[in-house]
Amino acid sequence: MTDPSAASADADSSARDIELDTAALRVLAHPLRLNVLSLLRERGPSTAGRIAGELGINPGAASYHLRRLAAGGLIVEEPGRGTGRERWWRSAHRQSIHDPAAASGPEREAGLGYTHAVALAAADRLRRSAQELPRIPGEWLDVITYSDFLLRLTPADVHRMRAEIFEVIERYRADGGESEGAVPVALQLQAFPVPGTARPPAGDE
Repeated sequence: MTDPSAASADADSSARDIELDTAALRVLAHPLRLNVLSLLRERGPSTAGRIAGELGINPGAASYHLRRLAAGGLIVEEPGRGTGRERWWRSAHRQSIHDPAAASGPEREAGLGYTHAVALAAADRLRRSAQELPRIPGEWLDVITYSDFLLRLTPADVHRMRAEIFEVIERYRADGGESEGAVPVALQLQAFPVPGTARPPAGDE
């Protein structure tokens, strides 16, 4: 699983990914914190004030979440920028990676909180995208999609489909980004059992 922002606007961070450990998973188990990190990865270095304006939150809250991300090693200060109390921050990595299947014990428990935050952050990003639709240029309005498919699949089917889709994403990541008119594009991939349909057998809950 990757967090909502795989692409980074910062060249220094684009060469590095981070495999999330238990401590990092706990830091990121907050949807707003994920959105702050995503913003830095998409737009490059920023300040608490700028992030607060972009996300519509209090500057104090933005500053708090930036400090938590910094303490977790997920962001670092941008050298040579800022004056006085204004601090500039950048992402330390291109993307965060977490494989729930490989986790156990405390990491698996922390991963549940992270996964929940990822889902909430994705929903918030979708909401903000919908609010911007009236201002989207026509050439983008013609190609964006908010699609929802209902499939009948086993866990093995989902695993195989996910791997195939990730291969396509990696190809576009390697080939794209240099074309004129290219902007950061958020691709949300969500695959989950319809709520209420995948439950343990009676007595196992």
